[in-house]
Amino acid sequence: MADPLPMFAPDALDARIHDPALARAVEAALRRADAERWVERLHDRDGTLWSEDPEVQARIANRLGWLDAPRDFGDQVPALEAFGEGIRAAGFTAALVAGMGGSSLAPDVLADAFRDIAGWLTVRVLDSTDPAAVEAAWDGLDPLATLVIVATKSGTTTESLAFQADAWARIHAALRAAGERRESPADLMIAITDPGRSLEAIPHHDGLREVFLNPEDVGGRYSALTYVGLVPASLLGIDLDAFLATALAMLGRTHATTVADNPGAALGVTLGALSRAGRDKLTLVADPAVARFGAWLEQLVAESTGKHGVGIVPIAGEPLGEAAAYRPDRVFVRLALDGAAPPAATPAGTPADELLEALAAAGHPVLRIRLADPIDLAGEFVRWEVATAFAGAVLEINPFDEPNVTESKENTRRVLAELERTGAFPAPVALAQGDGLLLVGDSTLREGSGDGTLAGELRRHLARAREDAYLALQAFVAPTAARAELLDRLRRILRDATGRATTSGFGPRFLHSTGQLHKGGAPIGWFLQITADHPTDVEIPGRPFTFGQLVDAQAIGDFEALEAHGLPVLRVHLGADVDGGLASLERALRDALA
Repeated sequence: MADPLPMFAPDALDARIHDPALARAVEAALRRADAERWVERLHDRDGTLWSEDPEVQARIANRLGWLDAPRDFGDQVPALEAFGEGIRAAGFTAALVAGMGGSSLAPDVLADAFRDIAGWLTVRVLDSTDPAAVEAAWDGLDPLATLVIVATKSGTTTESLAFQADAWARIHAALRAAGERRESPADLMIAITDPGRSLEAIPHHDGLREVFLNPEDVGGRYSALTYVGLVPASLLGIDLDAFLATALAMLGRTHATTVADNPGAALGVTLGALSRAGRDKLTLVADPAVARFGAWLEQLVAESTGKHGVGIVPIAGEPLGEAAAYRPDRVFVRLALDGAAPPAATPAGTPADELLEALAAAGHPVLRIRLADPIDLAGEFVRWEVATAFAGAVLEINPFDEPNVTESKENTRRVLAELERTGAFPAPVALAQGDGLLLVGDSTLREGSGDGTLAGELRRHLARAREDAYLALQAFVAPTAARAELLDRLRRILRDATGRATTSGFGPRFLHSTGQLHKGGAPIGWFLQITADHPTDVEIPGRPFTFGQLVDAQAIGDFEALEAHGLPVLRVHLGADVDGGLASLERALRDALA
């Protein structure tokens, strides 16, 4: 391969694009963006950058408040820091963020990257409705020393309000046990939401300890530098002045009118152009210290670009393989933190950066981003928000709506209504069962002819994956480190055997993240849904269903949504032994691929 063409300013984007055809495609997109003044139009809030429809342009204009967030919220730093100090002085030792998607992913990034600041609060994120996950979120926490953060942009998010109802009951019981008759659970809760109807929809909103009202013109996935991220940051003890200074510095650099000099525009135009050229699998290779950034990036990219039959597929957390394991549909982004441990080497022992050099030499585009300090994550939030907006322009879609995201939610509501009416979920029709597993197929699998064995039905399902597919593992089980490791093993097995990119996510978190891409993006997804029994369930106060029933209904609803789009989906039910069931699934999958 030829040496990469010098398309970008050294401080804008470190890109290794050796393939001449791909380099030409990127250069053409850069020239178009310059000629059509894309940078000026973004910062002028010009909706014509994404649509010719005046109604769509008006809606877009009301979704660009994130461009003001680093500056506007800088004025709130004294109040935010005083709030954090006050919470610590009041005796709180932990905070629990009860939110989903855009309300939980940025706090999760910060809670992991800044978890070691001494003397400040432990911040946990609860974004799973599996009853075991709800219990695990509270494990070891004192309900009377834990601040519950109810985070929901709409004020009506089913999961957030269920978490609030559960927390209210836990705190109420702890107050009674402690003999505290005058205090209310509301004294230990705050809310982050939008003004007006959103606030009014949150139970007990008028009695909560504090309410933080976000600008209405900031969408959930673009809200990292609003109260959504900054309130948890204040409780973690992050220096908010320094944090927002890195965001402001990056925002200033994204005003560079020549796209090749602009770190956000250069990245976005490049990713959009590469996607249109067939490199639509954006693979993040991150140091473990900043690996949680990948989950935030998944939602931003997938929900923003995955619609109207196109989209960039973010691949976060996939274990590294040797160069031969990757098809020519990848673009790699290396996110490194100075002084941090690198990602794990390949099974053959090839270090991550050595592998990326080999991939670049073989024609895979490789982009590199280096952070000097975790505080620079604020700047990365800005860079990627700007980049995603420009990638949307290249793909000729509106990156600020999510037209398919309600499909699974509507199905879930219907399934829960039927549960309340009949007292049971519909009985599944098994394709195969054994070794503790039960397989349930979509209509194509049910109407076809298989051998009725675990390996045979998995093999039949695998045969339906398109050549350009991504293979998605959707685990509606409580997340643990051991289960994440098992899912990673399954990803490696699938990727190495088929060459296809793999994703994985714990449900229902991914419904608020990559779910839009699954239904609205290019119809190239292949889905393996994983569910389990709930030996110990948790009631949701005031609801006619439990957490176990809620997560099961969400799994059923998403299965039906994927099936309705004609996408190949197979459910693997693990029974009561989740970890043993995942081990059984690994054995069956190896047999299917043998």
